[in-house]
Amino acid sequence: MSRLPGPAPSAEDILDAAEGCLKRLPEQMQAAAAGVRLVVEDYADAAILDEMQIEDPLELSGLYSGVPLIHESVTHPSPDPPLVHLYRMPILFEWAERGDVSLDELVSHVVIHEYGHHFGWSDDEMHRVLDALD
Repeated sequence: MSRLPGPAPSAEDILDAAEGCLKRLPEQMQAAAAGVRLVVEDYADAAILDEMQIEDPLELSGLYSGVPLIHESVTHPSPDPPLVHLYRMPILFEWAERGDVSLDELVSHVVIHEYGHHFGWSDDEMHRVLDALD
């Protein structure tokens, strides 16, 4: 998605970009990611920002909540389904400020980072997955 004059990309646009990123993952990762609910909101709510000690809501572009796959077991399943939040306004502000990355690339970066928490990936593993998507 390129920057065009007109309205800012919507939550639906961000969700479409995120789903497009997930569809480019290898099949086994897509299967594991299928159980993670993905939501797009304009900003994180105040309780999340307070809990994370973040004063500026533009500093949080995504958040994973749930038990990483590497910690879940049959005898100790997660009480809540895993969830990835993408925060539209921080993503759009970073996209506009940077100017050197497409919206799809930025959304993919946030998506892989948050799903990386679900998979239990290190930062290096997240970067390898992003490089493989290009």
